[in-house]
Amino acid sequence: MRNVILSVLGLLLIAGSLFGAKILIDSKTRVKPKSAKVVKTVFVDTIKNGTVPIKITANGNLIAKRRLELFSEVQGVFKGGTKLFKTGQQYQKGQSLIKIDASEYYASVQSAKSNLYNLITSIMPDLRLDYPDIFDKWQNYLTNFDINKVTPELPETTSEKEKYFITGRNIYTTYYNVKNLEQRLSKYRISAPFSGVLTEALVTEGTLIRQGQKLGEFIDTSAYEIEVAIGKEYSDLLKIGESVELSDLNKSKFYTGIVSRINGRVDQATQTITTFIEVKDSSLKEGMYLEANLNARKAENAIEIDRNLLQQGDKIFVVRDSILDMIDVQPVYFSDKKVILTGVPNGDVILNKPVPGAYAGMLVKIYKGKGKNSSATDNKVISTNSKQ
Repeated sequence: MRNVILSVLGLLLIAGSLFGAKILIDSKTRVKPKSAKVVKTVFVDTIKNGTVPIKITANGNLIAKRRLELFSEVQGVFKGGTKLFKTGQQYQKGQSLIKIDASEYYASVQSAKSNLYNLITSIMPDLRLDYPDIFDKWQNYLTNFDINKVTPELPETTSEKEKYFITGRNIYTTYYNVKNLEQRLSKYRISAPFSGVLTEALVTEGTLIRQGQKLGEFIDTSAYEIEVAIGKEYSDLLKIGESVELSDLNKSKFYTGIVSRINGRVDQATQTITTFIEVKDSSLKEGMYLEANLNARKAENAIEIDRNLLQQGDKIFVVRDSILDMIDVQPVYFSDKKVILTGVPNGDVILNKPVPGAYAGMLVKIYKGKGKNSSATDNKVISTNSKQ
């Protein structure tokens, strides 16, 4: 009997606990939070079509228009001059870049000149007796002959007899041997053909220079060229003498160049044409990396926007009654950061900054700036013309 009573009490206790819990649960009311509707603020521009110049962007490194690779045609010891043969050394036109010791070879040249002088002297008695009419001109030649100067040209023969006589005495052969030696002697000194700077020096004073050895490089710093590759579709638009705008990578310095040469052959691998642009500026250095903007053609009834605003390659977002919509456009030309479009109706309001997660039908709010900074972010008009 006692066990039955305890069992009944246990069941009642459990049932009471469940009933009490249900009352507590039902009495607790939750207030569901209302999700806030987020409307993104966007920056926009109003379209006004116009004429947009298409600029072809190309880049390359500056190369001196006139450069000289120095090689030795003779052998000898490099003699020091008034200026050290070092990289960065400037020389004026006509100044000696390199002098090679030519003492031994100079003696050979002087010996050959002396032989020529003695040979002509030996025929003078015969000329006086047999050819008195030509004696005076050969006598004047000997009088003006200076062994320490460049050998003067032989007198011009006026008759066949004189020519045969002079040739038979081996004078012509001896003369041209002397001129050949003099020509080689001049190679012991290399002079600057133009004013410029030494950009590479591979030898120093006292070095034994061998025939065919490269000595350095010398460039003219007054004019440079930049080699750029232009697509073949723009080949008919490029003209020699056309002005080109150049800039460095940071867009901090700008230069004006001129198209100086255009290759007449299309590169079969890249289908581009090599174009050379000449530029002059005292601040330029060989090897500088510059970017060129060439005016190729003009797009009519077009606009230019950032490439990141283009969707799916041929669509852009427009704002209509505070709702985003997407329209089709026709891209005309792509640059690194910009794209030129046609087919955008005048008066349409488009985004001028990308909106993360944007989609057609999205509710947006157009930003309306206030205060003195409003011109930078307010609703603007995209107006393109030939001056841009």
